[in-house]
Amino acid sequence: MRTSELFARTLRDAPADEEAPSAQLLIRGAFVRKLMAGIYNLLPLGWRVLRKVEQIVREEMDAAGAQELRMPALVPSEPWKATGRWQAYAAEQLMFTLRDRHDRELGLGPTHEEIVTPLVDAEYSSYRDLPVNVYHIQWKYRDEARPRSGLIRAREFLMKDAYTFDRDPEGLKVAYAKMVDAYKAIFTRCGLDFRVVEADPGLIGGDVNHEFMAPADVGEDLFVSCDNCDYAANVEAASSHPPKAPDVAMESMERVPTPGRTTIEAVADLLGVPESGVLKAMVYRAGDELVAVLLPGDREVSESKLRRVFAPAEVEMLGDADFEKHGLAKGYVGPQGLQGATIVADHHVRGGANWVAGANEPDQHATGVNEGRDFSVDRWEDLAGVREGDTCPRCQTGTLKLGRSIEVGHTFQLGTKYSVPLKATFLDEDGTEKPFVMGCYGIGVSRIVASVVEQHHDEQGITWPKHLAPYQVVVIPTNMDQDDVVATGERIYAELREAGIEVVLDDRDERAGVKFTDAELIGYPLAIVVGKKGLANGVVEAKLRASGEKRELPVDEAVAAIPGLLGEAP
Repeated sequence: MRTSELFARTLRDAPADEEAPSAQLLIRGAFVRKLMAGIYNLLPLGWRVLRKVEQIVREEMDAAGAQELRMPALVPSEPWKATGRWQAYAAEQLMFTLRDRHDRELGLGPTHEEIVTPLVDAEYSSYRDLPVNVYHIQWKYRDEARPRSGLIRAREFLMKDAYTFDRDPEGLKVAYAKMVDAYKAIFTRCGLDFRVVEADPGLIGGDVNHEFMAPADVGEDLFVSCDNCDYAANVEAASSHPPKAPDVAMESMERVPTPGRTTIEAVADLLGVPESGVLKAMVYRAGDELVAVLLPGDREVSESKLRRVFAPAEVEMLGDADFEKHGLAKGYVGPQGLQGATIVADHHVRGGANWVAGANEPDQHATGVNEGRDFSVDRWEDLAGVREGDTCPRCQTGTLKLGRSIEVGHTFQLGTKYSVPLKATFLDEDGTEKPFVMGCYGIGVSRIVASVVEQHHDEQGITWPKHLAPYQVVVIPTNMDQDDVVATGERIYAELREAGIEVVLDDRDERAGVKFTDAELIGYPLAIVVGKKGLANGVVEAKLRASGEKRELPVDEAVAAIPGLLGEAP
């Protein structure tokens, strides 16, 4: 490809409406152009990179035994309503919906569990047909409330989603392990630094699931990792090891006036105790059940954990009118003597004693409140959000560290979450009808492009790993008015093309500085600079983009040396 013919106009300045480095550099480097919030045109350079990521994904999926097919982006509402996700996505306002000329409800698929399950059910009916592993690479659509960071959080994005169907949980575990290994290979080949973490299944559902997180400063997802073992988890799913119960004598419980002190901070300040010594009681409605959630005052409830504990019931915090309706004193609720509510305590409550707690009367708290004597817990659950410095729940000695990351992949053991409501079954060996046991596995193909840029860039531009770069080599003749410089550049370009190396010839009538700047911005792994001074000495200059290392190559040996130089590139 000649730069003079390439559909690409680089920009010197970063767009004012983009903050993420990947978004800025992909726009400046002429990889993408924004059409509207969360929607991007992919220019030829960007399309080449995307296709390379797609090919890596395809090769590893095929190697793992998955078969590629293609399901439509436009989907009917009926199977989604059967699983309840039409309503769930509507509540989150995430799904693009429309009606056709026959007034039939349709949607643009954000994922395809509801489509692939009936598809497999219609084709296969016996245990002899299993296992099945299919995937497709398709554009997905989600009406994000705040699309941002370029391709990281877009409303239209390219995704690979795979689906496995097995006869039992044991088969699912085997399929799941294969897909996790395939994901590790994909992200390694793409040059990503990544972590495999335990995660919250969200609207997809299922029990066991893992996210593949690419650490990045602009990442929207927080994850924790242990400094002593391999434990890692998204903060929405992470746990910490609670402290041991203190070896202290029980104090007697006494009421104390706390007029107008309705917050943990105000109560702790008035009574001269740490916030961790105040027992927080937060009241929710879980379906028809009233629930009082207990945790230390310096801890916050993880809403995602709370929803999982009480799923499928809807969980919401009580409003002011609800407190009055149930005879509760807002800001002064405590577990002792609390009537009409299920008491659910986080495990960190086990690590405290002689608590300060609401006395269930306005302007009153109690001191010396102890579990077992003054109140009992109906359910112990992991409900507190984790924070940096917590003790690892796995090794119980390491310290948890927080980091920001981009979710580039997610794997789920779905079980029968979709096969049961969609009545997707097979006849087992004993003649009984059983639901398929499913797994699903998603990768953000276009998100990988942005994630790689977040991890591979410097002040000059992008430093693409060689397997993803739009072209591997750029040949830069610096003096377009010198016939020998132009001829040498043309010859090297032609020989590289003949050797099967992806190469660009910057044949523009521009200053050398402009060409160097564009080459570094776009991020070609290797630049071959052909200049008047170098040719006078019989050499051209080779520069590796990632390291900045420069080498002089004899003109007649340059083409032969380039494959070896590319081998040194990351």
